Amino acid sequence: MATNLVSSFFLCVSFALFFSPALSNILNTGIDSWCKKTPYPETCKYTLTHDQKSLSIPNKVSDFKKLAIQVALKRALKAQSHNKWLGQKCRNKKEKAAWADCLSLYEDTIKLLNHTVDPAIKCTDYDSQTWLSTALTNLDTCRAGFVELGVSDFVLPLMSNNVSKLISNSLSLGNSSNVPPVTNLYTEGFPSWVSPGDRKLLQSTPAADVVVAQDGSGNYKTIKEALDVAAKRSGSKRFVIHVKRGVYKENLDIKLKNIFLLGDGLRYTIITGSRSVVGGSTTFNSATVAVTGEGFIARGITFRNTAGPKNHQAVALRSGADLSVFYLCSFEGYQDTLYTHSQRQFYKECYVYGTVDFIFGNAAVVLQNCMIYARKPMSGQKNTITAQGRTDPNQNTGISIHDSRVMAAPDFKSSVGSVKTFLGRPWKEYSRTVFMQSFLDTLVDPAGWLEWSGNFALKTLYYGEYKNIGPGAPTSGRVKWGGYRVITSSSEASKFTVNNFIAGSSWLPATNVPFTAGL
Repeated sequence: MATNLVSSFFLCVSFALFFSPALSNILNTGIDSWCKKTPYPETCKYTLTHDQKSLSIPNKVSDFKKLAIQVALKRALKAQSHNKWLGQKCRNKKEKAAWADCLSLYEDTIKLLNHTVDPAIKCTDYDSQTWLSTALTNLDTCRAGFVELGVSDFVLPLMSNNVSKLISNSLSLGNSSNVPPVTNLYTEGFPSWVSPGDRKLLQSTPAADVVVAQDGSGNYKTIKEALDVAAKRSGSKRFVIHVKRGVYKENLDIKLKNIFLLGDGLRYTIITGSRSVVGGSTTFNSATVAVTGEGFIARGITFRNTAGPKNHQAVALRSGADLSVFYLCSFEGYQDTLYTHSQRQFYKECYVYGTVDFIFGNAAVVLQNCMIYARKPMSGQKNTITAQGRTDPNQNTGISIHDSRVMAAPDFKSSVGSVKTFLGRPWKEYSRTVFMQSFLDTLVDPAGWLEWSGNFALKTLYYGEYKNIGPGAPTSGRVKWGGYRVITSSSEASKFTVNNFIAGSSWLPATNVPFTAGL
């Protein structure tokens, strides 16, 4: 009996040893065939075979995409743990500032990757593509902070990892151009956080949960105090903060969901700050107001950065808030005024003032019926209205300016003939910006668009103009870049409408902000 058991054992071991290489080869071949579909196949194959303890070959693209995201999430968690430890290595305030941004950005990336694979959230392919696009933008922003502060030589190399490549691989799985702009995060056409009583929130003046007034007539004298109260509320239902007229010198970082800042009008309620890159902040952290909590709404408020042109990058508002709305607001600054950092955003009947790259970032954003004013820049500078930051061809991001007006601010009118103003320049390789059915005044240079550096991105960008009017609208003298086009097809132009670019018909009706869904 013992002899038979021993013989059986050795027979099993022999079979295992014989077949194991064959099974391994089959597994590797299967993983190879999937990884070859990604932009970084070697990174894909290495992480899948080293990070997954039990790995089976996926049958469908959706299964492989989920697996790829899970691997990216695992690596992001590992990277964040390492990044926290690097804080002690920072040699000065500038490195510390960039490192602190990275901790926040990695934290948000981990949250977004979790959302895409959490079965309880039931995200659509469109949601997934948006969140993966944001996750990749976050990591690009992390690196940029060290570079712009001139401290990229020490801590940044120690942060080196392959998380960005893994997210790019995940983005590449599935044809992003054919992903329908729909979401399951809503019920009966309204976001799940909007109760029936709140559905006319912007149609009339809503009841405030708290009132902020500098003269003492409200509950609090600062917006920060009101936000601290909102943080203590149970659940995440809409919280309305009425900010009465006044100039509020505050820097705000709003991470809470479903906050509504209601001002007394953009001429009367003003939030102002003066952080800048020259002053030691990263562009990301220079914002007077930064918003990342989803479902954010602002109405009737001016967001201002008074650092001035000499201090270069100085953001008035940064939004990375998914499904955020800015209605009847104003954004005032010089370089980098409005940082549409990431996620899905809508600006309606707003005013934007600036000089260099003053509408920038990598959100999927539509500005509709807005007034865009170029100001007088520093001597030797050119004005560039947009600098879109798409780094990956599969990101569903870009800037769409629809039915708006591009004009000279009062301080610039007398200098229009001596200073060139352009519609935009390519901040990143796959920069994407369109101006549609808008009025372009005399300040717009006949070339229309400006290079970033030599031939960088001129073939890979997507810059389009569709049925614009005004003295700056003729396209005969426009640049001849491979990525520039005069859009003549309404079907091509419609890709950048509120309905198709940011799925506005799914979520904007809940806010009762007026919008045009199509062209």
